[in-house]
Amino acid sequence: MREILFICTGNYYRSRYSEALFNHEASRRGLDWRAFSRGLAIHLAPPGLSPHAFRRLQERGIPRDGTGANPVQVQEADFQRAARVVALKETEHRPLMAWLHPGWENRIAYWEISDLDAATAGVALAAIEARVLALIGELEREEGK
Repeated sequence: MREILFICTGNYYRSRYSEALFNHEASRRGLDWRAFSRGLAIHLAPPGLSPHAFRRLQERGIPRDGTGANPVQVQEADFQRAARVVALKETEHRPLMAWLHPGWENRIAYWEISDLDAATAGVALAAIEARVLALIGELEREEGK
C-alpha cells in the first residue's frame, strides 16, 4: 500500500479533512493508497478535529476514523514514508517547509487552499474536495483503473 501525506499548518482542519476524504474515496474505489496527515506548527492548533471538517465529514457520510484523533507534528520520517506529499497552501507552507525541513520544500506538491483567515470553510472544503477527487482520478489512471 502506498501512502500520501497531506500537510497544513496545524493539522487540525485542511490536512485532516483531505486525509479523511482521500481515505474514504480511495477505499471505496479500491485504490492501493492510504493517506495520513501532519502539521508544520501543531502548537498553533487545539486538540481534536476542526468542527468545520467534522461537520462536512458527517454531511458526506464519511466516517471520522479516516483521520487521527489529534494533530501530529510532521517529522523527517513522514517524508521518507510517503510516496507523495501535498501541502495545502504553497504561499503559507513553502516557507515553513524551507525553514523546518530544508530540501523538502522543492520535492513536494503544493495546492493553494486558504485557511479560515482568507476563505470560508465552505469554500475551502469544496476546493479540497475538488483537488482530492482529481488526485484520486489521477492515481486511478496511473493504476489503469
